[in-house]
Amino acid sequence: MNLTQLNSLAINEAQECFMQCCTSSVWVDAMVKARPFADIQALAEQADSAWQDLTEHDYLEAFEGHPQIGNVDTLRAKYANTKALASGEQRSVNNATEQVITALAQGNADYLAKFGFIFIVCATGKSAEQMLALLQARLPNDRATELIIAAQEQQKIFHLRLEKLL
Repeated sequence: MNLTQLNSLAINEAQECFMQCCTSSVWVDAMVKARPFADIQALAEQADSAWQDLTEHDYLEAFEGHPQIGNVDTLRAKYANTKALASGEQRSVNNATEQVITALAQGNADYLAKFGFIFIVCATGKSAEQMLALLQARLPNDRATELIIAAQEQQKIFHLRLEKLL
């Protein structure tokens, strides 16, 4: 798909495309309404602008569109609608040792219990060991700090997915 095609999609088709990039319905609606985009830069700027205007509830909705790092069952269930653009994002977990996978699972459980949402990290290009180190480094944060960091990671993810989309 190219930008001209994205600009020309019916509303429901555009919603589907943007939902693959980020599952916040408010963000998706803002992106659909902002069309047509003059160029890729305008698309990226709108994506950031729409993201900055969201509430905590909207961020949490976006986070819900992700599986827990390393959890194959949630990967299959939650990535059903985003699998085309999300494929490969957690590829390195497939090559991780059982010890790292177990530590990721425990860290994810601890993170979810502490913050009330799953650990969000832009996994592209990171090894399972690197993701585990990031998870462990972020666990001591307070919830407000972690919400900001998770939102920044989500922003990196949707930018990568917008690039893949086009």
